[in-house]
Amino acid sequence: MAIDPSDILLTGRVAVVTGGGEGIGRGIAEGLAAFGASVAIWERSNETCTSAAEAIGGLGIVTDVRDSEQVDAALQRTTTELGIPSILVNNAGGVFSSPLLETSENGWDALYRSNLRHVLLCTQRVARVLVDAGRPGSVINVTSIEGVRAAPGYAAYAAAKAGVINYTKTAALELAPHDIRVNALAPDLTVTEGLLRVSPGGLPPSAGHMIPMGRLGHVDEMAGAAVFLASDMSRYITGQTIHVDGGTQAASGWHHNPQTGDYQLGPG
Repeated sequence: MAIDPSDILLTGRVAVVTGGGEGIGRGIAEGLAAFGASVAIWERSNETCTSAAEAIGGLGIVTDVRDSEQVDAALQRTTTELGIPSILVNNAGGVFSSPLLETSENGWDALYRSNLRHVLLCTQRVARVLVDAGRPGSVINVTSIEGVRAAPGYAAYAAAKAGVINYTKTAALELAPHDIRVNALAPDLTVTEGLLRVSPGGLPPSAGHMIPMGRLGHVDEMAGAAVFLASDMSRYITGQTIHVDGGTQAASGWHHNPQTGDYQLGPG
């Protein structure tokens, strides 16, 4: 069986992108639409949800994906207006500092709900519809480099992102008999509106030195990986986490010396 250029196309498919109002989610939504998918954006911000949906000619549904009733309602509307979604991108998430000795139960629960609970809710609901319809599908979970390395000061967030990776593997095995694939994307620093908001003075030139490719990622590079995983080009890939991180995960602490450009392990 030879591969065909058309295998990358998503024409006739319906995709859902959670947290697709801006940042990585919006980049992925735009990428899926560019390759032919009809895209529904589930986003809790009315402003960014509307803006992103209008930009791609998609369906914007203001939804808090941490709430099961809102997820059910969004899925019903998506199915009614666009059709059964066969592509789900669980991108919604959030982060704030949570040092181990200071993390409250409410803080832990908030980070769990923002980064892991909705992955269960959305995957479960969409997969049920696909199984009932006897149709294949692709689920793509957006995790983080912090899911595979220690993240001092962000223990709860890192634990949730690690949970996404393990959930991806387990869901992949359970859904494989139904021809529903489940994979994950793990970015490192990626230029988004959120990152720029916490760096109002601009990112320091040294930001890219910790990344082997020497620069931060772009949302379009995440979108390219998502399009691949959503398409038939990846029809035999499931249970995997692809690190779209410029080589950070492979580096395991090695980084460029800011002065010489040579690789070094540890501080300069």
